[in-house]
Amino acid sequence: MGESKFSLRVVPAKYGALVMPFLLSIIMTCVVSLVSTLRGVGFDGFSMMLWLSAWLTSWVVAFPVLLLALPLVKRLTGMLVKLK
Repeated sequence: MGESKFSLRVVPAKYGALVMPFLLSIIMTCVVSLVSTLRGVGFDGFSMMLWLSAWLTSWVVAFPVLLLALPLVKRLTGMLVKLK
């Protein structure tokens, strides 16, 4: 298949092992920090700045942890998942 003029593929394939955890950490910390912020302060006390601050703090921790945990998780998954 040919590349379209508007392709989003801007990162070389060799960085795929970093791109996937990067995106996963952004999505997961975004959702978890939103839920935690709303649970902590409620809808009345909620502000975007409070949530973004909570998100950034959690992402700064989560991304490196995810990079370190990923090899272990892959090994555990291999032990638990039956291959054909």
